[in-house]
Amino acid sequence: MKAEKFTLVRHFDGYPKTTDFKLESEELPPLKDGEVLCEAEFLSVDPYMRPYTMSMTPPFTMIGGQVAKVVESRNAKYPAGSYVIGQLGWRSRIVVLPATPGPDKSSAAGLEPLPDMGGLPHSYALGVCGMPGVSAYFGFLELCQPKEGETVVVTGAAGAVGSLVGQIAKIKGCRVIGFAGTDDKCAWLRELGYDVAINYKTCPDIDAALKEAAPKGVDCYFDNVGGMLSHRIRQQMNLFGRISVCGSISSYNDKTGEGAQVPVPEMTTVFKQLRSEGFIVTRWWHRKNEAISQMAAWVREGKIKVQEHVTQGFHNMPQAFMGMLKGDNTGKAIVKV
Repeated sequence: MKAEKFTLVRHFDGYPKTTDFKLESEELPPLKDGEVLCEAEFLSVDPYMRPYTMSMTPPFTMIGGQVAKVVESRNAKYPAGSYVIGQLGWRSRIVVLPATPGPDKSSAAGLEPLPDMGGLPHSYALGVCGMPGVSAYFGFLELCQPKEGETVVVTGAAGAVGSLVGQIAKIKGCRVIGFAGTDDKCAWLRELGYDVAINYKTCPDIDAALKEAAPKGVDCYFDNVGGMLSHRIRQQMNLFGRISVCGSISSYNDKTGEGAQVPVPEMTTVFKQLRSEGFIVTRWWHRKNEAISQMAAWVREGKIKVQEHVTQGFHNMPQAFMGMLKGDNTGKAIVKV
């Protein structure tokens, strides 16, 4: 059995380049007892892949999640024709030996049956009903603890996580302000129900625009971006404001490794008595079914709208990844094999 995979041959220097990746062919072994052969259907590209790979030693198969079909099986729990989700990397096919599920019902080998999404498309398991959805659900609700009538700001608001956070905030009765990088993205945010959408790349005075959008100040801030934009938002937060730090994409491709030079946040944090907390979604992975069930229900009820940025073809994985880091996507970026 032949398969293809993308190997990362060197660490990224600034923005990733096509020459950082190598498409390789590999021969897969015959299945042994307990093993399954998975064939990729959808693959995910996400911002976390950029910083995570810096702690790994090339060459290695590029990391990432995928929805796959079991095309051959010697494991009764994963019959041929069933669908799975797992951290299987940038591979077209892979032979996997699923581990015994732990207390949270997940497999130690990173392979799980596709979650029950009530008939929603398989690709949603990589987005609204997957890692981004779980991140938005727990990262916002657990850390920001929004209350009806409060004002919420989201940066990276048109991305896979940010677009969901804003909609959850509206469901909870909040006023929601989103920052995105194009007029089209801002128009889409308004379609999603955002009260105000600001193009941070073209806005002549972000401080004034935010003050007009949030005349009573900001209570909750969901931060996907970091840098100077986050500094400006913190200045307009209310006493006892809450900040959930999901990411810092503004600095991921910084060659110096130092990121944007911004004023230190401690003075603002102290005098406004802010609570700022970063998170990694695995903190709540044992509760992921709670989030997936609720997110799927909100989608079916029309309370959450989903948009996917789909790249066709496994061979275009690097292009999809690089485009996502440059902000080409609106909503969840995925690759359809």
